[in-house]
Order: sequence, then C-alpha cells, then structure tokens
Amino acid sequence: MADRAAAFAIIIPARHASTRYPGKPLAMLAGATGEARPLIRRSWDGACAVAGGERVFVATDDDRIAEVVRGFGGQVLMTGPERRNGTERCAEAVAQIGADIVVNWQGDAPLTPAFMIERLVAALVADPEAAMATAAVRCSPATYAHLAADAAAGRVGGTTVVTDRQGRALYFSKRLLPHVPDSDLARAHDQTLLHLGLYAYRAEALARYAALDPGVLEELEGLEQLRFLEAGLPVRVVAFDPPDWSPIELNNPADVPVIEAILKERGIA
Repeated sequence: MADRAAAFAIIIPARHASTRYPGKPLAMLAGATGEARPLIRRSWDGACAVAGGERVFVATDDDRIAEVVRGFGGQVLMTGPERRNGTERCAEAVAQIGADIVVNWQGDAPLTPAFMIERLVAALVADPEAAMATAAVRCSPATYAHLAADAAAGRVGGTTVVTDRQGRALYFSKRLLPHVPDSDLARAHDQTLLHLGLYAYRAEALARYAALDPGVLEELEGLEQLRFLEAGLPVRVVAFDPPDWSPIELNNPADVPVIEAILKERGIA
C-alpha cells in the first residue's frame, strides 16, 4: 500500500473531442446489475476506491462532461481547451488544488487495478530523484504474440518501455521493444514490458513539463511521456505481473462489450 504520509490527489483528464470516439467519456457501460453508467462515472468510481487517495477530480474543458460529473456528485476542475494531452491537463488542474503528488488516472481506463496506484505512489516517494512513476505489465507469451502480430501487420498494438537496471525508463515506443532475434524468440516475452497509461507525478515536475515544448521524439511517437525523458527528467517504471483481468481501455465503440463483460465477470455494478 502507498505510504499514507504521502497524501496524493487523483486527477482524471477527460475531453469530449476524440478522433476515434467523439464523446467517449459519456459512453454508457452496463455493469453486473445491468445498470448503465457513463465511462467517466466508472473511472471516477474506480479512482475513489483507491486506498490512500484523499481527493479525486475530473479535469475537463467540456461543459457536457462537467455537468454529468457534478450530477453524480463528482468534483470538476475546468481546464483550457488548448491542452495537448492529459499530462498538460493535469499540470493546469493541480495548480487549483495544491497537491504535492498527483496521479493521472486515464478517463478511458475504468478497469485500472487500485493496487497499481498505491504501488506507483510508493515508488515515487521512495525515489526522490524521479519526476514521475508509471506502470508497465510484464508480457505473457500470449500478449507478446498479439503485439508481434500487430507489428507484423503494420498496426500499433500497444506501447512498450525499456528500462535500466534501476528501473528507470530509457525509452517508450509504439514499436515492439527490445528487438529480439529469431534465435531467442522463446523468451522474448520475458524482456518485454507493455506500458500502461497510468502516472504519478510530483507537482513541481508537472510544472516543468507544462513549461516545455513537445520534443521531436514526443511528436514522432505521439507519446506524451517522452517529454520527460527528452528533458532529462527521470521516470521510474513499476513493473507488474499481469493482473487477473485485462485493464483494457475504451478506445473505440468495439471495446464497449468487452469492458461490459469484464465488469459483469468481476461483479461490478
């Protein structure tokens, strides 16, 4: 569990505009009882269940999302429409609440395991030089095979991360890293970490991030976390074994029935 002396806030960035799925935060998801709740409510419920999290907020620039959140009793932080990603939105929002440590809980990931949040905060507290801590899952053979098949077909199946011996991030990529020669493919999954878009930041690091322009690598890969590395800000990676359920994100309408099935399987109303 996270050190309770290290209080933290959870911010859920949410935007209505989305190329793949406009209005995604308001998409309805039915749980085990058949009750349908909007995605942003399910993400909020998950965040509120985290031990040690004193405050949970939704950061958005959209009045429709804000109205729904306030309707179920959630707290809203309004942010500017010019924010380019969730980290920038968190950076603006944290200035309104004054937290020292902020967790970015992805608004499209209602199945995020609570224990990951606790471990991330604890890892950040234990590493005073780290600007941010983020999560990754060790690939199973099946997960690696799926990523490799996507790569072979020219699709992006996920983001991978490679670290140094101390667990600091060396690089994040939408490519399958590290490259493993054919002669060693049997153990390729042992060396591959699938990155999850879950972050715990120090507030001062967020302020530095927001003051920087996106770097070349961030723009090429389309990965916001690379701005930390390009600026020389250390990123702690916390590697987890695969959880008992898939923490799938809702990226397009086809993901709705998959997430609903997991909600029902886990008995989440």
